[in-house]
Amino acid sequence: MTQCTFAHKVKTSEEQLRIAEAHCERHGSKLTPIRQQVLSLLLNTERAQSAYELIELFENTYSEKMAPMSIYRTLDYLVKVHLVHKINVANKFVACAFINNQKEHDVTQLLFCQQCQQVQELPINHAIEECLTDEVTRFGYQLCSHQIELTCICAKCITT
Repeated sequence: MTQCTFAHKVKTSEEQLRIAEAHCERHGSKLTPIRQQVLSLLLNTERAQSAYELIELFENTYSEKMAPMSIYRTLDYLVKVHLVHKINVANKFVACAFINNQKEHDVTQLLFCQQCQQVQELPINHAIEECLTDEVTRFGYQLCSHQIELTCICAKCITT
């Protein structure tokens, strides 16, 4: 079995927000204050959050109301620029674990604990990525998402 590693130095959420801001500028957009606040909430939480959980967290943290349409627009933007991942199986969101890396990553594995909602993001080995892409193409499909979600139970939940 091929094992891949991806070493990265974890930065503070403030450093990650600065990197995210520069990332947006490189892609011709801006990390507006609301986008920054929502990303900050996701960076500082330990589990995936639904849009409505984020609305509640936003109101509790910033003492401001946020309309559902605003949170969905904000999340759509953050997903589009690869700062946030949507966990489709649970309709929840998590900050990209690799914001602090200057390079882009194509395919990501998201290990989603169905009990505690924690998410571990791992890059996928390039050989596995190529194999998956080749198989998709061989069967006449075109890959629409570069994200693999695996529903799991984390080690912490297994032992409790």
